[in-house]
Amino acid sequence: MTVSRPRRGTQLLSLFTMIFVVIFLLFYALYWKHGNLIDLPDQRIGFFNFCLWDEDTSSLHCHQFSELEALGVPRVGLALARLGVYGALVFTLFIPLPLFLAWSNGNKGKWQPLVAFLAIASTLLAGGLSLFFTCVGRWITLSLLGLEFLALATAQALLILLLIAAVTLSQRAEKDKSELESCYASPV
Repeated sequence: MTVSRPRRGTQLLSLFTMIFVVIFLLFYALYWKHGNLIDLPDQRIGFFNFCLWDEDTSSLHCHQFSELEALGVPRVGLALARLGVYGALVFTLFIPLPLFLAWSNGNKGKWQPLVAFLAIASTLLAGGLSLFFTCVGRWITLSLLGLEFLALATAQALLILLLIAAVTLSQRAEKDKSELESCYASPV
């Protein structure tokens, strides 16, 4: 019984679909929902908003970036967290081009930029989220996180899967190339 490999077009379509899902998820969480991981009537916490309920005025009070140090939120940490998650989006936007180039040329040298972009995007997103939760962790509980966080976590998981697939396809392309070269090099 022989197992047939999936066709190249099917693999390419699957990878492009995953990339566009990641881009959509990042845009949803970071732009459409303004980077707010908690968006409740009494609390709004995100990469650009830090609003807590004020008992004295019975309203939501949004703290300015300069006021965060007094609350115990390191401004540098929050700025680096922003840089990480929004940088991941920028790197993810560039992933389709190296994927197309690697797929059309098929040799290992063409897969390296794709693997690099995926590794950088995945690292930036994971680092940005981790740093954000480290900075504002005392105001966040898992039950308060909304769909925005789920979108970012799903994007992170898909980036890791894409990275694994790119490394696997890179190795397969190198193996196919060496097999092809050995066929032409052997005397007939």
